Amino acid sequence: MDKLGVGIIGAGNISGAYLRLGPLFKALEMKAVADINTDAAAAKAEEYGVEALSVEDMLARDDIHVVVNLTIPAVHYQVSHNILAAGKHAYSEKPLVLTLEEGEALKKFAAEQGLRVGSAPDTFLGGAHQLARAAIDEGLVGRIVGGTAHVMSHGMEAWHPNPDFFFQPGAGPVLDVGPYYVTNLIQLIGPVKRVTAFASATFPTRTIGSGPREGETVPVDTPTNIHSVLEFENGAIVSHGASWDVWSHGHSPMELYGENGSIYVPDPNFFGGAVEVTGPDKDRRVLEERGHPFGIPNQEERANYRCAGLADMAQGIADGRKHRCDIDLAVHAVDVMTSILKAAESGEVITLSTTCERPAALSPEEATALMA
Repeated sequence: MDKLGVGIIGAGNISGAYLRLGPLFKALEMKAVADINTDAAAAKAEEYGVEALSVEDMLARDDIHVVVNLTIPAVHYQVSHNILAAGKHAYSEKPLVLTLEEGEALKKFAAEQGLRVGSAPDTFLGGAHQLARAAIDEGLVGRIVGGTAHVMSHGMEAWHPNPDFFFQPGAGPVLDVGPYYVTNLIQLIGPVKRVTAFASATFPTRTIGSGPREGETVPVDTPTNIHSVLEFENGAIVSHGASWDVWSHGHSPMELYGENGSIYVPDPNFFGGAVEVTGPDKDRRVLEERGHPFGIPNQEERANYRCAGLADMAQGIADGRKHRCDIDLAVHAVDVMTSILKAAESGEVITLSTTCERPAALSPEEATALMA
């Protein structure tokens, strides 16, 4: 297949990962970067050997076929809409949008334009999570009936020089880090049926711990301690703890409990890690890896294959098949996360209005075929 020309809107830190890792995949040709901060765009362009363009020029270029939206989440919907309106496929960083209404509108517009929309996270395509998927699909632990997922820390203010955004509406642990966990649960178990939750914000302000603003306090205007229960369409019930009010804990990132055993899944924020299982004998053992390329460490002893979802979308366009990080999955994940926050505010059990198919599994052979 011919390569798809890729443009990036947003020259922040995450753009470097896309520009560095895009060339790993045969379907992608990184072309240009744009940002309202032209100096930032120029610096990234020089560092990675691509062009620096204005957003308008990028959207007008015939050799750019898909545009990656790396802007702040508050403008994800509008920027992705503009990309589609320019006749280009859109791929967004997580979360796709901040409301279900935006997600449904974007899905409708993309269908009208005959264009694809994809969205991070794509870490569920990593070797560890695909190994867990294979084990579940093969019935190694039986039907999944329950589980736990925990993303807990004390937030970003100690190390991030400008952490304000993390503690404002549109962020918090559910919308900022939650997409990795919710998306992986959907690909492992299936769509979610109902949610309920409780939430609080323990600290009214946070103190910046590094950088030029060290010692400055920022307000906390969104829940930072959210505990939810997710009922899946297959009947499984999973508790999900998402908190930035925790100094330390002993929970596994993700544990799923089947009728015949349990499976321990590594951090969904990353592509690799060890997958462990137990059977009725309760003996915990590490599953043997199956040669999945997206589990091989390639960056500081970690596996990092960001752009895998983008590359799969490009290949899906060429093959005329559904891509794995597709808009149905992303919109359902947004529905889950925003419903968690609504349930915590209202005290209700919320039945979701969306559903989706589990994304297709990505075998080691299929993953290898995506690579240059």
